[in-house]
Amino acid sequence: MYGGSEKIIGAAVTTARNSSPVRASYNLTMASQSTPSQLNPGRIHQALTSYQLAMALKGAIELELFTYIAAGATTAAAIAPLCQANEKGVRVLCDYLTVHGFLTKSNASYGLAPDTAALLDKNSPAYMGSVADFFTHPTMMNKYRDVAALVRNGGATDHTLAPNDNIWVEFARYMAPMFALPASIAAPHLTTPGQPARVLDIAAGHGLFGIHVALHNHAAEITFQDWDNVLDVARANAAEMGITGRFRTVPGNAFEVDFGTGYDVALLPNFLHHFNSATNVTLLKKVRAALKPAGRVAVIEFVPNEDRVSPPDGALSAMRMLGTTPSGDAYTFAEISRMLDDAGFGTTESRSLAPAHQQLILTRKN
Repeated sequence: MYGGSEKIIGAAVTTARNSSPVRASYNLTMASQSTPSQLNPGRIHQALTSYQLAMALKGAIELELFTYIAAGATTAAAIAPLCQANEKGVRVLCDYLTVHGFLTKSNASYGLAPDTAALLDKNSPAYMGSVADFFTHPTMMNKYRDVAALVRNGGATDHTLAPNDNIWVEFARYMAPMFALPASIAAPHLTTPGQPARVLDIAAGHGLFGIHVALHNHAAEITFQDWDNVLDVARANAAEMGITGRFRTVPGNAFEVDFGTGYDVALLPNFLHHFNSATNVTLLKKVRAALKPAGRVAVIEFVPNEDRVSPPDGALSAMRMLGTTPSGDAYTFAEISRMLDDAGFGTTESRSLAPAHQQLILTRKN
């Protein structure tokens, strides 16, 4: 595929060296090297065709490929009729997913990688295949068709923060399985079982963070706040998970609607990253006013380290915000702490939600 690439790259690098003021710092011309070059054109090729991986994984989920393999159909010939697909097509897809680590292969027999078995087999209790429908939603993919423009602008002009935008209904429906784990891990940090607590779940979406608080503490009452069309998903999830009679809803814009007062805990799951710091401080002051004295705020976010390039999930979320919000960002712990301090809260602490990749950031009303 890369036939002749050494000559091409060598010529290109030679040209660059001849025109660069720092050419003496680089010894990249392949013709002059005694050891194989470390240049990897394949990595660039793979990056520029990575959309194929996203759509291949989505296609495999739609075909229930992982579920059939888990059930014992391990060859392309056995899988194809179950998927109602062409045998060659199945073989190509399975080989492609093997190269990317989602499958294993021994001779002609395929198997599931451990995370694939846990998360993409429809019979697994941790199945999260529905997230593919949101991540590859045309609305979301179209956000990144011109990243250069996003960078020039510093954010999105065609954003997804409009009132009652249906994309957040899609988010609440499809992304819930991704947040069930961090929600269940966070819940024990927020209230004590048997102790009455009023909990406000802001921008609740699917409602899982508030629902898991209610499941952990049967004396907790949850108020879900979000756009009314999104709250339909939270209402359905709450009823299905058995907390009917212990929740209410407050539809509307989080910055404008009356939260009420007297809450013991306010949850802010995956919300602050949509806005700039000043806007978040305004919201946090409003949240503070809704809390009881010594009431707690729980912020759940993908948090990058101070270097902003680690850990991967925290660091990469900045690009998601660049493409989908006018001024949002991935905030470090120090940045979130400053926002909370500016809004009048006390000492801030961070707790891991491992093996989920988010952090729980806690503080109290002074």
